[in-house]
Amino acid sequence: MNDWGTSIAKEDGMVSMWRSNVRHIAILATVMLAVALSAQRLPAQATELDKPTIDNARVEKRTLSEPLASTLKRWAAEVTQPQWIGYSVPQVAGDHQVCCSGSSGSWNQSCGPCRLEDSGHGITMNGHDTTARLEAPRGIAILFRTEHNRIGKIRVVSEDCTLDAGGLPVVWLTNVRPSESVAVLIGYVHGENFEEGEDTRTGHEALTGIALHADDSADRALESFVRPDERESLRSQASFWLGAARGKFGLVALRRMAKSDPSSEVRSQVTFALSISREPAAVDEMIRMAHDDESAHVRGQALFWLAQKAGKKAGEAITGAIANDPDTEVKKKAVFALSQMPKDEGVPKLIEVAQTNRNPAVRKQAMFWLGQSNDPRALAFFEKVLTQ
Repeated sequence: MNDWGTSIAKEDGMVSMWRSNVRHIAILATVMLAVALSAQRLPAQATELDKPTIDNARVEKRTLSEPLASTLKRWAAEVTQPQWIGYSVPQVAGDHQVCCSGSSGSWNQSCGPCRLEDSGHGITMNGHDTTARLEAPRGIAILFRTEHNRIGKIRVVSEDCTLDAGGLPVVWLTNVRPSESVAVLIGYVHGENFEEGEDTRTGHEALTGIALHADDSADRALESFVRPDERESLRSQASFWLGAARGKFGLVALRRMAKSDPSSEVRSQVTFALSISREPAAVDEMIRMAHDDESAHVRGQALFWLAQKAGKKAGEAITGAIANDPDTEVKKKAVFALSQMPKDEGVPKLIEVAQTNRNPAVRKQAMFWLGQSNDPRALAFFEKVLTQ
């Protein structure tokens, strides 16, 4: 194979890799962007909320009369058969439903049924048109399952989700204070390490539950999870929720992480968290990271997520990196970022780079992504180059 053929083969391999990565990121972003909730707060005192519809269960309603942690501990120690216990707390405002994995729902039909006894775990976030329903769910339901005198599962669902308890008894608590709920869930977050491949279902559900509490104690908990002395895996997970659910407070915390977190891997996750924040100033911090972060990897990730945001500021930051970043690999990532922008914004910039950039590797990269664009303007550019 000649040099040109070898080069094309390498580029095709890179395309396959990028497409695979982009598909993975797109799936992740679709789920995660659906939970970009505004950070409105409700009062911290216990609030009477509706419980979910619970089918296939004997439900006993109790008023909490002692600390929540004590109630859960005593309940787990006393019951001899598997049972569920749960409660509702105010949820951060947003037009979304939180359902168990495998559920489906719309504003015209509550999500579910969420089968609590299924072996699957996790949650899905369903975003909906706010005009389809007068108001979003007011509460989030937190449920714990006990067996063998210990709590082994946690489920987090919207209060309008239909639950199927699989024939098990369910104790439903009222008068639960959000701050007490957060304090209990913190223990489950700290109890797991969040490393890839580890069984972190309980920790993830607890972290999700904390992030969706409409209470200042949730802000303080998430802030504690991203301290530099915490585990990298937890800092990364918590950074997502700061961007997705905690509004202005989350942006302040993410800015601090972007400037001071010692791990380039964590800072790269911060770029994604900033990209899903609804705070307008988040884009400015992404631009700063794309320019100033000491890690080429982080600068490249910031450029990629800027491309997903598009807009004038994002385009200027990406083209600025192509022109000025000292690392050729970052320049190439910036070219790829242009290819991810809407075609009316990205293709003209790619053509400009292919025509004028002094770095041959960068020009080649721009030509390659123009070839993948299937855009008539790219074809016209190639015809012009080949006929000159």
